[in-house]
Amino acid sequence: MTTHPDLAEALDPAVATDPLGDADLLYGEVEEDLRATVRDLLRDRLDPAAQVRALDSDAPHDRTLWQALAADVGLAGLLVPEERGGAGASAREAAVVLEELGRAVAAVPFLTSAVVATTALLAVPRAARVDDALARLAAGGTAAALALPLSTPPDAGWPSAVTFDGGVLRGTVTSVADGELAELLLVPAVRDEVPVLVLAEGVPARPRPSLDQTRRLSDLSFDGADATVVAEGEAATAAVRSALLTGAGLLASEQLGVAGWCLEETVAYLKVRTQFGRPVGSFQALKHRLADVWLEVTSLRAAARYAADRLSRSPATDPETELAVAVAQAYGSGVAVRAAEEALQLHGGIGMTWEHPVHLRLKRAKADQLAFGTSGRHRARIAALADLPPA
Repeated sequence: MTTHPDLAEALDPAVATDPLGDADLLYGEVEEDLRATVRDLLRDRLDPAAQVRALDSDAPHDRTLWQALAADVGLAGLLVPEERGGAGASAREAAVVLEELGRAVAAVPFLTSAVVATTALLAVPRAARVDDALARLAAGGTAAALALPLSTPPDAGWPSAVTFDGGVLRGTVTSVADGELAELLLVPAVRDEVPVLVLAEGVPARPRPSLDQTRRLSDLSFDGADATVVAEGEAATAAVRSALLTGAGLLASEQLGVAGWCLEETVAYLKVRTQFGRPVGSFQALKHRLADVWLEVTSLRAAARYAADRLSRSPATDPETELAVAVAQAYGSGVAVRAAEEALQLHGGIGMTWEHPVHLRLKRAKADQLAFGTSGRHRARIAALADLPPA
């Protein structure tokens, strides 16, 4: 049999290369310590029954919990460099936090404020106004948001819904995640047909019906709001793209947390739920279903960890980083939904009730399917990056 030259080279240990390069997908000691801290705090402060009851209120966000996480633990400034008032951590540590917040579906703006908005601020040219905003965010007393619909993918074109003229903003942005919590807004706008990224405060937010009530969406109306330009032209587009790419890549870690909780809770429940005098978890058909979920969750962990590792070491303009993020999102959204659906079904009647917290995970998983672009959009991006012909 004749072996193709390219295949022979790939199989030759002397010339084969590691496709992951020097990536480290394992959790380090600092990351595990951070995980333990966040998980313990969530266990102590977040009551599942109270969390479900809060969904019927006008304020499902847990501001007290966010204050503890943001200020007491220091998560609000996790990605901010130490010389600018933060912890100086990387995307790897932020990914671990998002895993735990995903497990608990905590109604806090870590992803939108401490990750996406903060990344955008770190990517713009340094100025006193930017440093002041970062210091306020790092202190934990202020939240921020990037004024774009949550569904905006990293490769989207520059939006034209908001204009900036004469120092004021005009226009409306819909479906902004955690918009009602944000005191600071980073707004992509257009001035004389040139992209500008501006910083605004005091903009009213109007909540809109959201499937995932633990991450509510809002419409923002800029009716003559005062604002300050922090970047324009290519600097503005690069900052927004970096923020969206980081958000998409680390969202996979949140999806991993959701899926992991669903798998663990379902396995634990099936061990104690009995039928015909034996635990239902001993039935072969259910074992097979859980094995499939375990395999997908394990694969998602590898994809999410690689995306976080690439984001911690490479700029957003690196095609390999963009590819890692696209792969994580193309795969992760489906895994989280399947794990949540299996958890709800295998919990039986109790899983269908409003009181059981499994529906929170299903809603978060379904909402995350649209966040930062659909899986189909990311698959198309993978094809473009890998130079694959369209189907």
